[in-house]
Amino acid sequence: MTVAAPPAILAIHTRKAIAALALAGLALAGCSTSATAPAAQDAAAQSAQSAATALPSWRDGAARQALLKFVADVTRPGSPAFVPPEERVAVFDNDGTLWSEQPLYFQFFFLLDQVRAAAPRHPEWRSNPAFKALMANDMQGLMRDEKALAALVAKANSGMTVDEYDRTIRDWLAKSRHPKFNRPYTELVYQPQLELLSYLRANGFKTYIVSGGTIDFMRPWSQAIYGIPPEQVIGSSQAVRYQVRDGKPVLMRDPKLDFIDDGPGKPVGIYRHIGRRPILAVGNSDGDLQMLEYATGGDGPRLAVLVHHDDAEREFAYDRQSKVGKLDKALDAARARGWTVVSMKRDWQQVYPTAGPK
Repeated sequence: MTVAAPPAILAIHTRKAIAALALAGLALAGCSTSATAPAAQDAAAQSAQSAATALPSWRDGAARQALLKFVADVTRPGSPAFVPPEERVAVFDNDGTLWSEQPLYFQFFFLLDQVRAAAPRHPEWRSNPAFKALMANDMQGLMRDEKALAALVAKANSGMTVDEYDRTIRDWLAKSRHPKFNRPYTELVYQPQLELLSYLRANGFKTYIVSGGTIDFMRPWSQAIYGIPPEQVIGSSQAVRYQVRDGKPVLMRDPKLDFIDDGPGKPVGIYRHIGRRPILAVGNSDGDLQMLEYATGGDGPRLAVLVHHDDAEREFAYDRQSKVGKLDKALDAARARGWTVVSMKRDWQQVYPTAGPK
C-alpha cells in the first residue's frame, strides 16, 4: 500500500479507496440507527466433522470439494498427508474475505466518522481544506488534500487510551449501517466463511485473521462474530505508549503506525505473531498474494484459496480494475499455480447470514 506522511490512514486503506468513494458518489455520514450484532457463531455452528453435512451454504462444486478433501487428508491418522493438530494453522484476510469491503473498507468509514465526532473539539479545523471537503462530502477535494486528511484522521484517532478507543469502535459498530444494504457492518460477514472457520476449528485447526486493517479495529468484535479471539488477530498496528494517568496505568494511542500488515508485510506479521507457517491461507486480493505464496511455500500439504467477487446481485462484482480489493496479480497466480478460486456467484448458495440479502 502507498504510504504518505503522516501515514495513519493512507497506509491502511490507501488513496485508491478515496478515489473509489468519489466514483461511487456516496455520502460517508454514518447512520444513527441502532442495531445488535448477529450471533454469528451460533449461525455457523453447523460445522459437524462429517464432510457430508459440512459447509451447508457452499454449493457442492470444485471449491467445496477441495476444502473438504484438504481437511480430510491432513486430519486422518495414517494418511501420508497427516498434519499434527499443533501445525494446523489457517490464516484468513478480513476485508473482502470474511466480510464485505465495498464501496469502501469499513474501517475507513469509521475513521472518517471519528474526524466528524472530534470536530467540535478542534475549531481550528474549520480552515483546513480537507476538513471542509469532508464535511461537504467532496471526495475530489479530499483527493487533492490527502496529507491534510491523513493528519486529521491521525489526530482524531489518537490521544486516547486503547480501552477508550475500544469502546468507541463498539459504539460505532452498534449504530452504523452499510450504505447499500442498510444493515450493521457486523452482519455483512459471509455465512459460508463462518461455516468454514467453524469447520476448521472442529477439525483441530487454529484460525487467525491476517489483515491490512488495524488490530485495534478488529479485536473488539472478532470473537463474537468469527469465534477468533483477539490474540489471534494480526493486523496493522498503531503506536502505543505506557503512561500513568490519574494514578492508573494505561496505554495511550499515538498518531503513527508501528507496522503495516499488507502485501509482503503479511508473512512478516505471521512469523512474528504465530511462529509457524500456515498450511491454509484464504484471501481475496493482490494484498493477500504474498500471504498465499508464503503459506504454500512450505513442505507437506498446502492449500491457498482466493474469493472472487463476481456476484453483483447479492453483493458486488469487481476484480482487476477495482480501487478497493483489487484482484489482478493474485488471480493470475492462482490460475498458474492451481490455487482454489471461489466464485461467490457459483460456489455460495448464501452470502450473508439469514435475515438479510442472500
